[in-house]
Amino acid sequence: MPKVKTKRAAAKRFSVTGTGRVNYGRSFGAHILTTKSRKRKRRLRKNNVLSNNRETNNVKRLIPYL
Repeated sequence: MPKVKTKRAAAKRFSVTGTGRVNYGRSFGAHILTTKSRKRKRRLRKNNVLSNNRETNNVKRLIPYL
């Protein structure tokens, strides 16, 4: 059985924690920040954890060796 290739786009966007949860960075935090509130920009700085189990399994399928 050959090795499974990692989808590099997914590997750059997601990371798997030690407990198996999936971290990702929030979108909409890169530019046009003058129209966003201070509270919204502060929340966009932080990473988020995928909560849906189906989405988590799909991401783990794209990143098999992390």
